[in-house]
Amino acid sequence: MDEQYFLVAVNSPFNNSLLTYKATPEMANVLKRGMLLKVPLGKRMIDGCLWGPSDSERLKETSKIKFIEKIESEVCLSTSECELYQWMSNYYHYPVGQLVFDVLPPFLKRPRKLNFDQGEGKVLDLEMNIDQENVVKKISEYGFDRFSKWLIHGVTGAGKTLIYLELIKKQIALKKSVLFLLPEINLTPQFLKTFQTYLDVPIYSYNSSISNSDKFGLWKLLQEDESPKMILGVRSSIFLPIKNLGLIVVDEEHDQSFKQDERCTYNARDIAIKRASLEKLPVILGSATPMVETYKAFIETDHYFALKKRALDAKLPTVQLVDMRGRSKIDSERMIWPYSRESIVKIRIALNKGEQVLVFINRLGYANYLQCNACGHQFSCPNCSTNLKYFKKRNELSCQTCEYKQSAPEMCPECMNINLSPKGFGTEKAYEILKEIFPEKITERFDRDEIKTFTQLESVLEKFHEKKIDILVGTQMLSKGHNFKNVNLVLILGIDSQLNFPDFRSNERVYQTLTQVSGRAGRFGKEAEVLVHTLAPENKIFSYLKNHTFDEFYEDEIPMRIMCSSPPVKKLILIYFNSKSQEVAIKESSKEANGLRALCEKHFKQVEILGPKPSMIEKKVNKFTWSIMIRSSDLNQLHNLISTFSKNYRPPHTISLKIDVDPYYFD
Repeated sequence: MDEQYFLVAVNSPFNNSLLTYKATPEMANVLKRGMLLKVPLGKRMIDGCLWGPSDSERLKETSKIKFIEKIESEVCLSTSECELYQWMSNYYHYPVGQLVFDVLPPFLKRPRKLNFDQGEGKVLDLEMNIDQENVVKKISEYGFDRFSKWLIHGVTGAGKTLIYLELIKKQIALKKSVLFLLPEINLTPQFLKTFQTYLDVPIYSYNSSISNSDKFGLWKLLQEDESPKMILGVRSSIFLPIKNLGLIVVDEEHDQSFKQDERCTYNARDIAIKRASLEKLPVILGSATPMVETYKAFIETDHYFALKKRALDAKLPTVQLVDMRGRSKIDSERMIWPYSRESIVKIRIALNKGEQVLVFINRLGYANYLQCNACGHQFSCPNCSTNLKYFKKRNELSCQTCEYKQSAPEMCPECMNINLSPKGFGTEKAYEILKEIFPEKITERFDRDEIKTFTQLESVLEKFHEKKIDILVGTQMLSKGHNFKNVNLVLILGIDSQLNFPDFRSNERVYQTLTQVSGRAGRFGKEAEVLVHTLAPENKIFSYLKNHTFDEFYEDEIPMRIMCSSPPVKKLILIYFNSKSQEVAIKESSKEANGLRALCEKHFKQVEILGPKPSMIEKKVNKFTWSIMIRSSDLNQLHNLISTFSKNYRPPHTISLKIDVDPYYFD
């Protein structure tokens, strides 16, 4: 019998990473799709994944086709996994072979014993209200044995977790497993505790805190074991090979952390929907502030649930805007800036009642930058087009884009003046002021500068739940999904920096942040208050928050998106050109933009080419980035244009290229 020919997805950045190889008759008999292999490529051996039989068009010069060397691992991808990766490769214009090996965990010969948490299976001590019961009833009646997608749009504290729990228990009763996606690792402890208490199955976590051994061990277990289990993980867990999967839940579906910015620019929410479609099972999206695209897709369907009231008759917090204009010039206010006198009074009242306080500010450090009082010199990063952030505790200036850092200077290098002023503020300054005003209280920071490990994160959250911390000052890590029983006062500082940002999503991001952070207050029935410090109290975005309007933001935002031809009206793709030379980046992006325009005039008339333009931070880590935006309401034309570009473009060695499909940031 002659050799047989196969397509192999090789771990290579080639635009077409599907290459033809041949196998001896003996090897061909044991090969099957999804097997991991070693194959020759040029003068080296490379990883590959068997993709299927080669088509006849590829067999013109069979003498030059090389043999598959060996089967590398007993791990084998399923048919549905291969289909998912092929779809991702086509949609995100990323080499399928490289994608497969980006996703797979490191293989270990002797992984240690796998850790997991065994659920206790206790009876739920909470009763669902009518709205919650309606969601569970409708999804259950639709059936779990076919593809369906649902959006639970509920105010913060509406009881989405209880709905998830009831649906998960139904799946487990059917001997099915469930995948629960979280946007970030910091929500793991809270959900893990809930699932441990009420589910009677093994519960596995999958995130950056677990070892490579546990990642590989879980991967192997899931490939082999069909018994019901609960998987709780961040975005990469969407690729776990879960057998007998019955349900996928994506909590906080709007969150930007589900979007990967490097390598393949996938969004785990969209991959969850595609995987559910391939495996014929339901996927549930949940959020108090769904993305505009998600809202628009669901609002006119009967798979949309609006939960407009909090569970357990809890009320939404009252919102007060604190006008900060001119405050820093008043002596009595300057000493406590960025706080106001009324906010300090409110904090003191809350603390005297034995309550805890959250302070949100989405900036790290003590100050945004240092500036010389005499000549105005600012200290910037030598590698990036950004100012260095000032960290007082470690007396350091640090770049938030690259790893550059230096000791804080004692004088200006330009004029030798010793008066250097910190400008702006971050969590470190907000924390320091509260420590000075309330020295008898325990104040802690909750940001990635202070919390570097999962153990530290768990420790701080546990201390806060046990009321061993009075005030918690934090960043976005505070804003998502946390259930704090003793918090009835929340302060929001520094939100103005996100307003009027040159990005079509800026209003959406501010609305989501304000709503999510505000939602941490008053979740257990007590009167609660949110203080928002702003220099622009007249901005309409604050009225949505104050009035707790459920869908007014979306009703106002969608016409704006129509006017500016932004998603969900049109789809976007960005092509980034990155080079050590600014001139090369500009020249190459301009040349390709002109070529794409010419291509559109002939073949893709429904596609617009915008740019090129520099990124908002043009220089990062000594490389300059310029981008082209491609926009269309015709999805086929849009992707066909990018496919044509990808197959024909050969970037010079001085350029690195990235294609970002459905970009989250309008960079």
